[in-house]
Amino acid sequence: MTIIGWIVLGLLAGVIAKILLPGRDPGGPIGTTLIGIAGAFTGGWLSARFLDRPISNDFYDGATWLAAIGGSLVLLIAYRILFGHSRSR
Repeated sequence: MTIIGWIVLGLLAGVIAKILLPGRDPGGPIGTTLIGIAGAFTGGWLSARFLDRPISNDFYDGATWLAAIGGSLVLLIAYRILFGHSRSR
């Protein structure tokens, strides 16, 4: 999969992560989108590195999608913990 494929996957994974974890984010939709892209890269890297799952060249690979969505969720939760002020809203 090319870098453009990973960016598109990250955008979609960020949207799915936002649907699964609704609420206010300090960065708004743009920040959530960037977190989704970073989560796709992070999830793919962690999957390849620690789960011994090679990165697939197929855009429609379910394991790649799960890794990207999982990475996006982890980064979104970490972002909210570090930078979110949900108690003051």
